[in-house]
Amino acid sequence: MTTLTASGISTTAAALRRLYFARFVFAIVWAAVTFAIADGLNPSAVALFVLYPLVDVAAAIIDARSTRATGSPALLYVNVAVSLLAAVGLAVAGTSGIPAVLRVWGAWAVVAGLVQLIVGITRRRRMGGQWPMIISGGLSILAGGSFVAAAAAAEPALANAIGYAVPGAVFFLIAAIRLGRTATRS
Repeated sequence: MTTLTASGISTTAAALRRLYFARFVFAIVWAAVTFAIADGLNPSAVALFVLYPLVDVAAAIIDARSTRATGSPALLYVNVAVSLLAAVGLAVAGTSGIPAVLRVWGAWAVVAGLVQLIVGITRRRRMGGQWPMIISGGLSILAGGSFVAAAAAAEPALANAIGYAVPGAVFFLIAAIRLGRTATRS
């Protein structure tokens, strides 16, 4: 096991902080744009639903590269694969209707939330500032289950799935702020 230095942890925390701020901004903008243009399941809505996990892929790759010095990024690469599959699944589901989109979105939220939960727990021991990510991962698991259940509703809607991005954004913001303490340590 690699010995972690305070400067290595500080550098990783600073990189994660920037990433979390960027994810906060993206999620808020994505939710606002998606609410504005997603009147039912139109091509723009499908494109936006595909975009969200693709941004998650990019963020997980950046995260994995940033955290090599402070731990194994293997789970982040699992998240990359899961999010790529979700993007493809959402593109296909978009041709089948809202229930199919909700099922894929929900399954992705469950698996990505589980990965986020595990990553947060393992990072908490090494650098702190991960409680928002741990809570967010747990809530993502629960939300994913609710999206799958909502797919069976008489009139399923995308609104809750779109709203899923907002609490996630808030947790990214809180985590970024909390990591500020770790990033400023030497």
